[in-house]
Amino acid sequence: MALSTVVPVSNTEINLRLILVSGKTKEFVFSPVDSAGDIALHVYDNWPEADWSSECVSRAEILRLIYQGRFLHSSVTLGALGLPLGRTTVMHLVPREHLPEPNSHDQRQKSKGGSSSCCSASCCIL
Repeated sequence: MALSTVVPVSNTEINLRLILVSGKTKEFVFSPVDSAGDIALHVYDNWPEADWSSECVSRAEILRLIYQGRFLHSSVTLGALGLPLGRTTVMHLVPREHLPEPNSHDQRQKSKGGSSSCCSASCCIL
């Protein structure tokens, strides 16, 4: 679970700056073994009432993390994301009942081996 909500962060921890939809931010310090679900629970249990009182949610399970434009599943750990230790990483925190379904573009990319480029190797420009 989270180590504390105090910064600075050591070289064995990850500082997360969480941004709400309203633009309000708060920083928390976590271990690389903490999962997105652990983070949601910790933030819910330690909700910053003074700063985020108008954003309060009814339960931890609806808090979702977004990193690099993608929703994180609750089992994904910070270490699995390759986040740098001793540094600050920014993520969005949003209330959402269910994760969105992958769109057809994501499915095509997965079937091609995860390439994120718009063209395949056989693409040519005339």
